[in-house]
Amino acid sequence: MANDLNRIILIGNLTRDPELKNTQSGSSVCNFSIANNRSYTQNGEKKEYTSFFNCVVWGKLGETINQYCKKGQRIGLEGKLQQRSWDDQNGNKRTTVEIVVENIQFLTPRKNDDSEQVQPETDIQSNYFSDEDIPF
Repeated sequence: MANDLNRIILIGNLTRDPELKNTQSGSSVCNFSIANNRSYTQNGEKKEYTSFFNCVVWGKLGETINQYCKKGQRIGLEGKLQQRSWDDQNGNKRTTVEIVVENIQFLTPRKNDDSEQVQPETDIQSNYFSDEDIPF
């Protein structure tokens, strides 16, 4: 049986601080939510729409997110969608779809001790390429 494509890439802001827990077997799991905004035009009027996504991160990456991310920070993430189901306390069948995060980029600049934002250092020359570098 062939694998189907299941990839998701999102940029958004954390809606709450990450929560880190450990399973009974000792694995780390981190849960958080992000808000993803988009705008569109309807009848000539610009409107905004926000979607909220639950995310789960396992292992060392989850520990890193818990350590460095806080509510309101902007992140980029890559992962896959996962649907799971369970029976709640009343015996009702419940389902959810969540993002299993496999890669993350911190997009909010770090703050120094004086609470000033520190802009990431970039070397413009290192990103430069010429027409000869393009293979076609």
